[in-house]
Amino acid sequence: MSNKQASSSTAISAVTVFAGARESVDESLTTAAYKFGSALAAKGLTLVYGGGRLGLMGAVAQGAIDGGGKTIGIMPRHLAQHEIAHTGLSELVLVDTLAERKHIMSERCDAFVALPGGAGTLDELFDEWTNQQLGLHTKPIGLLDKQFWQPLTAMIDHMVATGFVRQADRDSFVVADSPEELLQGLTQWTPQAPRWATS
Repeated sequence: MSNKQASSSTAISAVTVFAGARESVDESLTTAAYKFGSALAAKGLTLVYGGGRLGLMGAVAQGAIDGGGKTIGIMPRHLAQHEIAHTGLSELVLVDTLAERKHIMSERCDAFVALPGGAGTLDELFDEWTNQQLGLHTKPIGLLDKQFWQPLTAMIDHMVATGFVRQADRDSFVVADSPEELLQGLTQWTPQAPRWATS
């Protein structure tokens, strides 16, 4: 479910990452999140994420920090009060609401990547995917770990088959198993026409 390769490229300096704040029963997912953070740092890309120190969120941040990368966390104050904010970030932005958090995470990046996670990760992912379809932004969206996301991509296939999702919107996702492959796919991505565009 990857976008067709194009001759043009997308300039990326910061990536917003959506990821679970809970520990996975599969330790390989946590390891993969850490490696993705390391890959961002190695390429000089800023990590923008939810600001937490727990779960895959914490792992991706720690990978970026250990790699010497720049890290920006966006967290609602009511969550920071529970001492779940990561204390080693380059910048921690405290906001009042989850909606404000999502808005700033969207504004401060050039691409989005969803790592394995739960309801919050899906909320953030689908919000930005919908915004992409409506032409509210032209930023690539990636999914790391084909096996984890396969049930979701199968559901999206079903939505395409039943007429609720355009094939172009399904194909707009960049899906990969390795950080390098995913980041390369994001830079090679080109936006599809918005849903309501006139031809």
